[in-house]
Amino acid sequence: MVNIAFTIAGSEASGGAGAQTDLKTFHELGTFGVAALTCIVSFDPKNDWGHRFVPVDPQVIRDQIEAATAVHDIDTVKIGMLGTPTTIAAVADELASRSWRHIVLDPVLICKGQEPGAALDTDNALKAQILPLATVVTPNVFEAGALSGIEIETLDDLKAAAKAIHKLGVPYVVAKGGAVLPGDDAVDVLYDGETFTEFRAPKVGERYVSGAGCTLAAAITAELAKGASVVDAVRVAKEFVTHAITNRITPHTPFDEVYQGGFGG
Repeated sequence: MVNIAFTIAGSEASGGAGAQTDLKTFHELGTFGVAALTCIVSFDPKNDWGHRFVPVDPQVIRDQIEAATAVHDIDTVKIGMLGTPTTIAAVADELASRSWRHIVLDPVLICKGQEPGAALDTDNALKAQILPLATVVTPNVFEAGALSGIEIETLDDLKAAAKAIHKLGVPYVVAKGGAVLPGDDAVDVLYDGETFTEFRAPKVGERYVSGAGCTLAAAITAELAKGASVVDAVRVAKEFVTHAITNRITPHTPFDEVYQGGFGG
């Protein structure tokens, strides 16, 4: 039996983030990847590698979700970049109309291709409509701070933010300290309402790496689709994203990109 892992996310043309990264992660972890695209994002080499952002029509997104769930038996889905309030409303409606064992939300709160006012509207819509549906949420330091209202500078702050996000109704919070918090290790924490579990790995390299957040959430999704517990899924995902960061590629951009190949090989 082949397990199905589904992503509802944006396309990022360079292959270093978004649905492209999700599908590579799903495949590398032994699942069959399925995707519905919410937006088209590309870097603009003529404008300091800024993001060009084009949303997909909400009905087209609905059609993709309908098709994917009709073709396959899917009970585990990852939610990535949505990008607009209308997209969020459409995806929330489609999620709520189906039964899911796990909804893994990578809460992308900023799209660099949007104006600040539009970005704030999108953030508020995500928190109001998608977050309550999630069983697992994977915020980075910035996102955890925005969702919790807590300024995060230490590991204790990160844990406090995870507790606050859990109180918003998400059963499992994976708060990612990553390379931002002080210390030699990249530390992420899982909070299930009772217990904190820390996941540590040595920090790797100096340059920013695109796609690490997508990869971690996609790896959690793949492991959950295979039947793993949440704590075991996060453990494998931490190992996987550390591998992808360590084996990063260096393109022409001022940042590196994750490379998922060869995990466990």
